[in-house]
Amino acid sequence: MKFNKLGRTDISVSQICLGTMTWGSQNSEAEAHAQMDYAVEKGVNFFDTAELYPTTPLSSETYGHTEEFIGSWFAKTGKRKDIVLATKVAGHGRSYIRGGEGADAKNIKLAVEASLKRLKTDYIDLYQIHWPNRGHFHFRQNWHYDPFKQDRAKAVANILDILEATDILVKEGKVRALGLSNETTWGIQKYLTLSEQKGLPRVASVQNEYNLLYRHFDLDLAELSHHEDVGLLAYSPLAAGILSGKYQSGVKPEGSRASINGDLGGRLQPLQEAPTKAYIEIAANHGLDPSAMALAFCLTRRFMASVIIGATTIEQLTTDLSSVDVKLSGDVLAEIEKVHRQYPMPL
Repeated sequence: MKFNKLGRTDISVSQICLGTMTWGSQNSEAEAHAQMDYAVEKGVNFFDTAELYPTTPLSSETYGHTEEFIGSWFAKTGKRKDIVLATKVAGHGRSYIRGGEGADAKNIKLAVEASLKRLKTDYIDLYQIHWPNRGHFHFRQNWHYDPFKQDRAKAVANILDILEATDILVKEGKVRALGLSNETTWGIQKYLTLSEQKGLPRVASVQNEYNLLYRHFDLDLAELSHHEDVGLLAYSPLAAGILSGKYQSGVKPEGSRASINGDLGGRLQPLQEAPTKAYIEIAANHGLDPSAMALAFCLTRRFMASVIIGATTIEQLTTDLSSVDVKLSGDVLAEIEKVHRQYPMPL
């Protein structure tokens, strides 16, 4: 297992991060504990969660359960100091989370205190804004994205408010670093500019979707990442399981995420079928597991700080973690690029 620094901090994270969003719905507390035990045994030191989790499905009844499972594991194992812990404050729009007000100084303070209690810890290593209040193009919203409706002054004021709130939390020792999620190039750069101008905490990372079927980060976000040292924490690196091949030919295995969340947040639609089949064939032709190949590809990206994997079984987790030992040949990479050029954005 290799390790990378988060931004310009002294925090070192494993190249694979254990995602947790199924814990509390698809996975029991015992299963969550088993996943954490196994991941740590294999060299993972980085867990990612959110106050919103679990998401399979989202529910006001299960809200916060994932953090509680992590907290009980810390209490049982005493391994809090061995783990880099990332969690998130929900953005605007979830009515059962503080009335859906989203991320601002007041709600961040409330959210942090609640997360600390659930997680049974007195500090969070990486505190992330789950999605911006002003709107964004993630979660398949790119087809309806309209930044011209945004109020610049309001957006900038909200970013400054978040930075100032984070500064207080850092000084109190409750948060070590700030991260963003589902952010745009303009949004990340505005955080960076304001933090530099005001002497406030600097953004260390951004957690956006990245996989063989959705490579938006390769463009302007990669440029920002390179120049400003804001690494990517890639979520959905298997496109919510599509790249494993288990949904080919319209199949929805019992108990799978698609059997619960329908179209996988807009991913499971006809345009992805041809490129998915092509990537699976590349893996088969080179004797690779398709999931391991897809994850190994993500690990080749120079902007990658860590790849967030999610599993509902130890068998899936074993396959995902095996990706750190997969070295993609030049032929495999060339074939992947050929498919990408033919199907540049099928999600």
